[in-house]
Amino acid sequence: MGYSGARGGLEAILAAEELVCRARDFAPVPWAGTEQIVARFRLAVDRVMGEAGLYDEAAAAAALRQAEGDPLEAAHLLRAHRSTLPRLAVSEPIDPDRITIMRRIVPAFREPDGPQLLGRTTDYTRRLLDKSAAAPAAPADPSPEAAARPRTAEQRSPRRFLELLREAGLVVDHRTGEDPEPFDITRVPPRPPAPRSAVLAAMARAETGALVGLWYRSILGPDGDIHEVTLGEVRHGRLPLEVKHPHTGEQVSIGEFRVTEAEAIEDLDGADEDRSRFDVGYGMCFAHNERKAIAMANLDIANRRFGRSGPLEQLLLLTTDGLDSGGFLDHLKLPHYVTFRSMVERKQALQEAGAVRSARIPEPAGRDCE
Repeated sequence: MGYSGARGGLEAILAAEELVCRARDFAPVPWAGTEQIVARFRLAVDRVMGEAGLYDEAAAAAALRQAEGDPLEAAHLLRAHRSTLPRLAVSEPIDPDRITIMRRIVPAFREPDGPQLLGRTTDYTRRLLDKSAAAPAAPADPSPEAAARPRTAEQRSPRRFLELLREAGLVVDHRTGEDPEPFDITRVPPRPPAPRSAVLAAMARAETGALVGLWYRSILGPDGDIHEVTLGEVRHGRLPLEVKHPHTGEQVSIGEFRVTEAEAIEDLDGADEDRSRFDVGYGMCFAHNERKAIAMANLDIANRRFGRSGPLEQLLLLTTDGLDSGGFLDHLKLPHYVTFRSMVERKQALQEAGAVRSARIPEPAGRDCE
């Protein structure tokens, strides 16, 4: 959006945009290709896809390049691009248990049902800056799974830790047997009170930093102490994308997409809660973004316990979207001199009225000192 009211008018606006294009297109370094960005900045690409709500690695990489590395601006570009695409079909519901595991950790249990797959992570190594300029030697097989031991199909699809808790009768079962149609936040803006599917969808598309910050504040006590939080399971893997064939009506697979899942466990201690059981929250988002999925799972519990139609649900639905909050912040940089001038004039009028009033009120007579 351009404002011709800016000093210099449209000519200045076009010149500012030209500076961005020249710095981007004529930089003294080679152009970063789409494949290079996808391969070397995979977590940034994954974050942009999740916050934009569009699973397209090439488009996300192009948006990240155009945004000069700003993930929020890249998500804005990708979401705008998505709005121009035709909606050819609606995918069929997929059971998350059909996931092909690439990474799976169970922090709550030492020996879970199935293997712990650390996958591709630096969670357990030192955070030190590597200043070496030389590129590492390429392995014989560059695939992420090449360095891992071969896994069987059963190991790649282990049973969930939640099932063990259910069998032991230690978790509240919120399943009702109903299967309502998911709330589509891309067509209808969610407003409280909203169904759980709307809240989960809003969190899945939320700005990662905003969601993590809101989660962190929700677990802090009044004295800064952190309420006990237990992470049940975290998964990263591939799910099939299936649609109905337009001619046969049969369900067919047309590709795969990666997701991150998390299940959080919370101890129930409320006066009207079953203190003999745990509650479990769920989070899922596009690609590999464990921070978002973990924050989602914990906030899912908090919203169910304390936030229904309350402040927390309002925050999740109305303030965590990066395009909404970032767009409002960015608009402050646009010209606002007309509104500010009216505010200045009101202040000046109040000061003048106060000066006139003071002049009309006589000073109280003082006593003569004896």
